[in-house]
Formats: sequence, structure tokens, C-alpha cells
Amino acid sequence: MKDFNLKSYHIRAMNSSSEAEKASINQELKDLYESLSDEDKKEFNEQLQTFLIKEMATINSFYQSTKDDNLN
Repeated sequence: MKDFNLKSYHIRAMNSSSEAEKASINQELKDLYESLSDEDKKEFNEQLQTFLIKEMATINSFYQSTKDDNLN
């Protein structure tokens, strides 16, 4: 199983200094995907889905914490 380290792309994009740099990182990720075999694309998609679910859960947790703090 390959590890596509999607978090590294995410962090690089978050820390990018411009929209052009962010677009370049996004293109790099698209190019990586296009270079993969069908089997690796399946693995990539599964890792991406897992990563996104975890990120959304983290964001929701921060949101709920902030929301609860504002109620007190």
C-alpha cells in the first residue's frame, strides 16, 4: 500500500503565499493522480476520502468547542 501523504499537500497549500502557488500545488497533486495506475488511483481515492473525513471531523470538533465556549 502506497502512502500518498495527502496531509503534506494540504499543509503546503494552507501555507502558500499566493493563489498561484496554491494552484501549482493543486496541479502537482492532479499530475500525480494522472500518473497512477488504476489500482493506485483507487488507493489514492480511498486515502483522500479518509483524509477528508478526518479533516472535517477535526473542523467540526473545533467549531463545536468554539460554539460551546460562546454559550458560556
